Amino acid sequence: QGQLVESGGGLVQPGGSLRLSCARAPSIRILSNYIVGWFRQAPGKEREIVAFINRSATSTYYSDSVKGRFTISRDNVKNTVDLQMDSLKPEDTAVYYCAATAGIGGTDSKGYPYWGQGTQVTVSS
Repeated sequence: QGQLVESGGGLVQPGGSLRLSCARAPSIRILSNYIVGWFRQAPGKEREIVAFINRSATSTYYSDSVKGRFTISRDNVKNTVDLQMDSLKPEDTAVYYCAATAGIGGTDSKGYPYWGQGTQVTVSS
């Protein structure tokens, strides 16, 4: 861990929005060379995929639980990958991690060797 840096987490009311950002650490020279995913882990639960985006931003994947509410995007000039989260629900509460791979990516966290430290998202009234 530590090759990526997440920001943007916090406390938000149900129905609100947050935007998470993932930036590279110096050990990853060019983030555009990597598939980047967002994962989350709630207390007592396993880490799960939220979304991932391919290198050219021409293909994205979303889990069923966030489809239609979350949007993943990337800026290959700024070397950042963002996760826009709208219509947030209490069940979205978790630590959110961004992860990167030079391989094929996918929904399994084991396919991502590079991780950030995580950012807490809490959805509560």
